[in-house]
Amino acid sequence: MDTRDLSAPPHAPSAPGGKHPRSGVTHEHVRHTTNFTVVGNRLAQHPHLSLLAIGLGLYIQSVRVGTPVDIRSLTARFKEGATRIGAALNELEEYGYLRRERERIPDGRIVTRTVSCNDPASAARRRTSGRPHAPARAERPPRRPPAAPRPLPAVPQPGCKAPALLKQATDVLTGLRRHDRRLLLSACDTTHLAPGVAAWLEREVSPAAVRDALTTGLPAEGVRRPAALLAHRLTAQLPPPPPVGPRTTAAPPPVRHPLRNCDRCDRGFRAPDHEPHCRDCRTTAAHHT
Repeated sequence: MDTRDLSAPPHAPSAPGGKHPRSGVTHEHVRHTTNFTVVGNRLAQHPHLSLLAIGLGLYIQSVRVGTPVDIRSLTARFKEGATRIGAALNELEEYGYLRRERERIPDGRIVTRTVSCNDPASAARRRTSGRPHAPARAERPPRRPPAAPRPLPAVPQPGCKAPALLKQATDVLTGLRRHDRRLLLSACDTTHLAPGVAAWLEREVSPAAVRDALTTGLPAEGVRRPAALLAHRLTAQLPPPPPVGPRTTAAPPPVRHPLRNCDRCDRGFRAPDHEPHCRDCRTTAAHHT
């Protein structure tokens, strides 16, 4: 540790004439003989690393071999938090000051070892000469774009998309959340499903019947995509169109006359108000005449 580095000056240069500069930092250094770490200015004054990454790199280079430097251990040691410390470790890995290697240990487990490199440029030269090295700049895998959401299934279409019919269908869909809060639909989903509900209404199905068909028997384990489930039900349970032709009217029920007593025999019978005699008395009277 006490070997003199001939490439570095013994102390920071003084201002011209031995006078202190008017602004900026001045150094009052004491030579360390024990418990110190030599750190290169390439890291301490790195033009692209953040201040947190530089400080974390200096700390990692100063600790003993075997000291844990994972995110959990560093979060317990410092107060910056796991997110900021993880980002700083990624910066150090990107510029070659840190690399993580996975290897299998004798008991069969796979562990991750962290290797700290104090001079990535020298590691790059060792790579050129064929010697083992640490990469000067770690290559990050390309980021995959987020997967596009799956389109909703198609729904039946009405024969006539009248604005009043679509408005009624939209009211049915927006009211589903009052019956089951899991059926809260976005405006885009409602626009997609409204023609399917209109096709049901066009087939003389009442709004209440449509609502019951869409909300009855929902999965007990939950609904992942409510709009997709409703689209499936609108298609799979679509009722047939109403019968063609004039509606048949049922025969009117027979007239039930009030109960009254015969004026001659005092027997009870049913007849209109203008008929005072029962059937037997009317027959006897007609026979005598």
